[in-house]
Amino acid sequence: MHYALAPRTLFFSHYFYTGLRIATGVVGLTFLTYAVADLPTAMAVAMGALCTSLMDLPSPLRHKFNEMLAGVLTCSLVALLVSLSSPVQWLLRTVIVLVSFLASMMTVYGRKAMPLQFVALFVMMLSSDAAATPLQALRHAALFFAGGAGYMTYAMVVVWRLRRRLKQQVLAEALYELAAYTGIKAGCYDMAIPLPAQMEKLVRQQSVLAERQQASRDLVLRGKPRDDEAVLVRVHYAMFDLYELVLSTHTDYALLRQHFAGGPVLPLLGDLIGKAARDIESAAYAMTRDRPSHADTDYRPELAALETALRALPPADSDEVNPQAVLRATSNKIRDMIAMIARLHAASGTDGGTLPMAPGSDLTPFLTQQRYNLGTLVANLRWTSPTFRFALRVAMAISVGLLSSEWLPYTSHGYWTALTIAVILKPTFSMTRQRRTDRLVGTLIGCVLTALILRFVHSPAALIGVLFVATAAGPTFLSIKYRYTAIAASVQALLLIGLTVPHFAGAIEQRLLDTLLGALIASFFSYVLPNWEHQHLPELVDAVTGANRGYIDAAEDLLLGRAADDARYRIQRKRFMDALANLSAALGRMLDEPAAQQRAPAELNRFTVQNYLLMAHMAALRLLLQRYADNLPHAEVEATLGHAFARLRGTLGAAQAEPAPLPGSTVRIAAWAGWAPLRRRLRLLQQDAAQVALCHGVIDAALGRTMHRSTSKTADAGWN
Repeated sequence: MHYALAPRTLFFSHYFYTGLRIATGVVGLTFLTYAVADLPTAMAVAMGALCTSLMDLPSPLRHKFNEMLAGVLTCSLVALLVSLSSPVQWLLRTVIVLVSFLASMMTVYGRKAMPLQFVALFVMMLSSDAAATPLQALRHAALFFAGGAGYMTYAMVVVWRLRRRLKQQVLAEALYELAAYTGIKAGCYDMAIPLPAQMEKLVRQQSVLAERQQASRDLVLRGKPRDDEAVLVRVHYAMFDLYELVLSTHTDYALLRQHFAGGPVLPLLGDLIGKAARDIESAAYAMTRDRPSHADTDYRPELAALETALRALPPADSDEVNPQAVLRATSNKIRDMIAMIARLHAASGTDGGTLPMAPGSDLTPFLTQQRYNLGTLVANLRWTSPTFRFALRVAMAISVGLLSSEWLPYTSHGYWTALTIAVILKPTFSMTRQRRTDRLVGTLIGCVLTALILRFVHSPAALIGVLFVATAAGPTFLSIKYRYTAIAASVQALLLIGLTVPHFAGAIEQRLLDTLLGALIASFFSYVLPNWEHQHLPELVDAVTGANRGYIDAAEDLLLGRAADDARYRIQRKRFMDALANLSAALGRMLDEPAAQQRAPAELNRFTVQNYLLMAHMAALRLLLQRYADNLPHAEVEATLGHAFARLRGTLGAAQAEPAPLPGSTVRIAAWAGWAPLRRRLRLLQQDAAQVALCHGVIDAALGRTMHRSTSKTADAGWN
C-alpha cells in the first residue's frame, strides 16, 4: 500500500497539503467573489481557479510559476475561442477538434505537460456548454483569467512560504520508498517466496524509488540551500549513500538460499533487513513531522544470534565461492547498512557543519530541466509520431462523444461525456484501461454517496463542508489512487448542482449514463491508431545498453582511481537507473495490453533484472575495495580490474584490446584479505554480463532486429 494511503501518514504528506491548499484557494476565491458579485460571476471565477489548481503540483518554484502561468494563459485563450465560437455550431465543432488535437499534442513535452492537456480540454468542454454573445464570451474569459491569476498568486505565495516544508515532505517520500525497497529485499531471504518473483518486485520498486529520488533532487538540490535547509541536503546525501549500501546486498541471494536453507541464518538476515526497513521508515515519519529522527531500533538480539550462527560455521578457505565467506560478507554489509542508517538519523538532527558537496559543484546533470520549445512540437507533426496519433485519437473520440450526447433521450450534459473521454483516454493502452476502471467505479460510488448526502443532509453549511472535503480529496489522491479522485469529483460536481440548482432532478442518473457513454467511446478509440508498447522497445533496450556502457566506464575510472571524485559515477548511475526504470515501466504497461501485442516479456524482464544486477555488482565492488583498503596491492588489483572491465565490454558488445598484464607479487596478493572476494565478485559480474548479452540477442530476434541500433528519438518517446 502506498504510504500516503495510511491515515497515520496521509495527513503529513505533500499530497494532503496539496489538496488542502487547492480546496482552500478555490473555495476561498469563490466565496470572496460571491461576497462582492452575483453567483454566475463567482462560478466563472471558480472555474478559472479550479482549472489552474490542476497545475498546482510539487515542483521547484520557477518551474511551478512557468507551469501555472502557461495554464492560465492557455486556458483563458481556449475559453475565449470556444465561447466566441459557441453560437455557430459548425465553427464550434471545428474549434473543439483543433483544441482537442493541439492540447493532446502538448503531451510531447512529457508527463509534466499532461495536466495542461487535461486542463485545456476541461476548459473547452465547460465553455462549449451554452451559446454566448461576443461580449459575454469576453466577460467569461476575463473572469476565468481573473480566477486563474488569483489562484496562481495565492498558490505561489503559500508554496513560497512553505517551501522548506514541501522539500521535507518530498524527501520523506523518497525515504518511504527506500524503506519499501529495503523491505522487499527482506523477502529475498524468505524461502517461502520464489526468488524470481521477489526480484521482479524489487526491480519494479526500484523504478518507483528512482522517480521519487529524482523529485527529491529537483527540490532539495536546486539553488543554494538556506541555513535551515542544510539539514535536508545532508539527509538527501545520506539517503543515497544508504541506497548504494542496500543495493550492494542484491547479488548473493541464490547462493545463500542454496547452502543455508532450513537453518537459522536466512530468517535472521531477513529479520535484520526488515528492521532496517522499519528504521528507515521511522526517519521518514519524523521528517514529515519536522523533527529529527533517532536511532531507537534495537538490532542487538538479531546481531548476537547471527554472530553465534557465524561462529558455528567452519572457517572459510581461500575459495572465492565459499558460502561461509559469502555469508560473512553479507553480514558485514548489513552491519554497514545499520551504521549508515544511524548516520541518516544523525544527519536529520545536525544544524551546523559543512554540506556534503563541494562549493560551486555543478548539480545540473542531476536535475530535471524544463524545456518547452516549438521545434519539438513541430517535429512530431507526422504520422509515425505516437504523440500525433494520440492527438488524433483524442480529437476524434471527443468529437464523437459530443455528437453522441445530442442523441440521448434526456437533456445531457455533453461535457460530462467528453470529460470522461478526456480523463480515460491516455497515450498508452494500459493507462487507458486503468483509468476506465477507476472512473466507472469511482463515479458509481460517488453518485451513490451524493444521493445519500442529499437525502439526509439539508443544511447548506453542512453541504458546503462536504463540498470542501470533496474539493480537497480530488487532488490529494490524483496520483496515488485515482479511484478516490473519481469519487470526489462526482460528489463535487453533483453537490454543486444540488446547491445552485436545487430542483434539478435526474442529475445523478444522468451523470452515471454520461460517464458510461464516455467510457464506451474511450474504450473503442483506445484501439484506433493504437500505440503499442512493443513499438518503442528497441529504443528503450538500446537506451539501457548505452547507459550500461557509460556506467561501466565511469565505474572503471572510479575504481582504478582515474577520477578525482565520484561525480561522473553518480551521473552515469542515475542515467542507467532512469533507463532501467523506463524499460521496466514500459514492460509493465505492455503486460496490460492484449496478448497479441506482447513481445518477449520474459526475456525483457530477465534483461532488466540482469542489468540491475550489474549495477549492484558495481556498488559491491566499490564497497569491497573500501572495506579491504588495508594492504591493498594497487598494481595487481588495478591490472585485474582492467582485464575484467575489458572482458566485460567484450561480452556486452563493445570489445577493446585488453591491457597488458602488470607484474605482480604473489606475496602481496596472498597477504591481501580481499583477493578471494574480489575474484568472486568479478566472476559473478562476468556471468551476469553474459546473461545480459544473451537476453539482448533473444530480444532482438523477438523484435525482428538483426543488429543493435542506437536511436535518439526522445521527442517521440518523451511521454513514456
